[in-house]
Amino acid sequence: MCGRVALFTPPARLARLLDAALAAGIEPEFHPSWNVSPQRHLFAVTEGDAGRVLDRYRWGLVPSWAKDPAIGNRLFNARGETVAQKPSFRSAFAKRPCVIPVDGFYEWDHRPGHPKQPNYFTRADGQPMLFAGLYEHWRDPSAPSDVASVATCTVITTTPSDDIDGIHDRMPVVLSIDNVGTWLDVVDHGPDERASLLRPPPAGTLSHYAVDPMVGSVRNDGPEMIAPVEPQSLF
Repeated sequence: MCGRVALFTPPARLARLLDAALAAGIEPEFHPSWNVSPQRHLFAVTEGDAGRVLDRYRWGLVPSWAKDPAIGNRLFNARGETVAQKPSFRSAFAKRPCVIPVDGFYEWDHRPGHPKQPNYFTRADGQPMLFAGLYEHWRDPSAPSDVASVATCTVITTTPSDDIDGIHDRMPVVLSIDNVGTWLDVVDHGPDERASLLRPPPAGTLSHYAVDPMVGSVRNDGPEMIAPVEPQSLF
């Protein structure tokens, strides 16, 4: 799973990386966070008739048919193996892919005999990560018709690569910049071709190190969240 990320690269740089325009209301600079959890906002890039656009989406997908937006509390991840079939995700997979850029993500060590210490994962080359994601726009069926819809997203996960070192049994799908166009283009690239991208990245793509357990509380934030620490001991 992926339930905590760092996002501190300015939107203007993320947009340039992905050849996207900034949506209305998105400032080129923003308030960075080193401890973003579900139900907070991420940036995502989508493809439309006018090109790619980077906008804000609440993390936790709310399908358009949902009666209660609370369903998004548990739909912050989607399994790549079943995303095309699951009722909560299949429409978004077919029509509404997105790319979610982040600086890194955290996973807590689940290996037997190891303390459950968080590890911070980044790209080994220092570039932002590009997660495969899905987005939806949900409108409260009980609200007046002029009430704006809520934009939400989810991160797709897959089996872990060797870079995860057994710390967890899932990882986010990390796209290469060369695969972004294929993932976003639902017109020229069929579901099987796009689904083939939902796999672990090549070994050596990611690196990681232990960080302080204070990242476990969303009330803690700042660059100190990603400062390396000595691994904890069980003894």
